[in-house]
Amino acid sequence: MKTGKINVQTENIFPIIKKFLYSDHEIFLRELVSNAVDASQKLKFFAKNGEFKGELGELKVDVILDSSENTLTIRDFGIGMTEEEVDKYINQIAFSGAEEFVEKYKGKEGAEQIIGHFGLGFYSSFMVADKVQIRSLSHKDGSKAIQWESNGSPEFTLEEIEKDTVGTDIVLHISEESKEF
Repeated sequence: MKTGKINVQTENIFPIIKKFLYSDHEIFLRELVSNAVDASQKLKFFAKNGEFKGELGELKVDVILDSSENTLTIRDFGIGMTEEEVDKYINQIAFSGAEEFVEKYKGKEGAEQIIGHFGLGFYSSFMVADKVQIRSLSHKDGSKAIQWESNGSPEFTLEEIEKDTVGTDIVLHISEESKEF
């Protein structure tokens, strides 16, 4: 008898994610807004439990349409992400940050309300976008703002950028076939 692991190549899985992840392509917006709300709830949770000492400000989610640039941006003012967190939660498909968060803070008030799974849901954005950028600044002291970018292939770039506010912008460069969004 032989045992082993099935090797899934990302080159083969991306077309499946982009075309067949959800039957309704507009679900991408729900997934991204849900992730943004979760980021805000996490920051609120950290503030309540003394792990975040900064100013909460207005915890909201903005959905910004720029028809001249053909972009749709989902902006939150939540916890943001470091370069290491982007690598862990974005570059490793289907790893659920919400599940890890709930497990770590099990039993603390409010932890069970974090519902989103920043994994495959994020990748639903490629059903409507030719390119996706994540611009993020973590709530952690001394963090540097980063930008992750991909065109839906397994390749991505990750670089430091200037960003003044804690939180994350998900910028979708809407594809020609998805202009209705």
